[in-house]
Amino acid sequence: MTKTKTNTESAKKSVKKDLSSPKGMRDLMNEEYYGFQGFFEKAQEVAVYYGFKPIDTPILEHEEVFTSSIGEGTDIIDKEMYTLKTKGGDHLALRPEHTASLMRAYIEHGMQTMPQPVMFYQYGPSFRHDKPQRGRFRQFWQFDLDALGSDKSIMDALVIKAGMSILEEAGAQNLSIDINSIGDKECRGAYIKELTSYYRKHINQLPSVDRERLKTNPLRILDSKEEKTKEINEAAPDSVSFLCPSCKKHFKEVLEYLEEMGIQYNINKNLVRGLSYYTRTVFEIIEQTGAEDGTPLTIAGGGRYDYLARQLGSKKDVSAVGISIGVDRIVAAPWYKKLSPRILKKPKIYFIQLGSEAKLKSLNIIEILRKAHIPIAQSLSKDSIGAQLAIAEKLQIPYALIFGQKEAIENSVIIRDMSNRSQDTVKLDKLLEYLKETK
Repeated sequence: MTKTKTNTESAKKSVKKDLSSPKGMRDLMNEEYYGFQGFFEKAQEVAVYYGFKPIDTPILEHEEVFTSSIGEGTDIIDKEMYTLKTKGGDHLALRPEHTASLMRAYIEHGMQTMPQPVMFYQYGPSFRHDKPQRGRFRQFWQFDLDALGSDKSIMDALVIKAGMSILEEAGAQNLSIDINSIGDKECRGAYIKELTSYYRKHINQLPSVDRERLKTNPLRILDSKEEKTKEINEAAPDSVSFLCPSCKKHFKEVLEYLEEMGIQYNINKNLVRGLSYYTRTVFEIIEQTGAEDGTPLTIAGGGRYDYLARQLGSKKDVSAVGISIGVDRIVAAPWYKKLSPRILKKPKIYFIQLGSEAKLKSLNIIEILRKAHIPIAQSLSKDSIGAQLAIAEKLQIPYALIFGQKEAIENSVIIRDMSNRSQDTVKLDKLLEYLKETK
């Protein structure tokens, strides 16, 4: 008896646990949902004015799209990627970011034959199995801008400026940029050699995670979150000193564009970003008082990824640059404007029906109002006029449209002003005209 009872309790606990969302993921609803939707609409609007066009890539990709592009020695590949094997034997992964998918689409659809550069915006959820923190989730939302097919420095500046414009439209006021250049295949080798030599001198002080990175991807040590490594990184060689003439010229031009636009920047010699495909320009956009406690908050980042196409199997390099904006942090920030989506129309009328004949014809009246673009609220499932009026008052909707048995027979409705309880009876064929005058 006791054993059966224990099993039943255990089963109940199991069911209860299964009904919660997975760790690091959550439901978006009500005002938070509208906050996300409002941001995406504003971001798209800004992106279009800068010449970007929409694209939507799959949430699931072949695993090698990410393993071959993001690189070993990165947290994403080593620890954070969600992978699965299909019944057909395919190895797929939930996208941890958008850029590799975009380049895969560029190659697959032969976009190199189009006038270059091609410029895209995309947005949606990405997935990483990292430790959830405030403002960071395992399913998180990003908005990306990318320009593919040009190595010109002005494209770096364009992507940065468009990203900053989106953030400013969303309410950010104290933006600055951390920026660096990590060179290209002509000059990066000498820098990595010097960097490796430096870390080997401090190998006994490096945490185990960074010792492993020294074997696979020394650049990633510069991005380490380990406190001891941060101290060692303060005296690490900087990549700018090793830039070849071409990379130096490119970086100088990017900075000149930023200065011309009045964009504040800080050259951060340890900035490499967390992905292996970056070349030349890398940057992060910071809201200086963006966090809830008033401390700086990184809300976007990106850079140039000229060799990503070849890593994915292309026979030729494709010059490209992009930015990714972390939407979860923006929507949660105290400075966010709480942008309202265009589709969200505050109802001016609460539709009340009373009686079987009225309920039968209710949907036809709602359709008349919808075609006239008049937003309403309603409780069609309720029968009591008192219950429906109480909801109208609670929602503070200015007018109630009452449709009862008598009105159903006479093809009319009662319009009640909820502020003073005055009301008029209006014929259905005059309803839209009356409402237009009321507005």
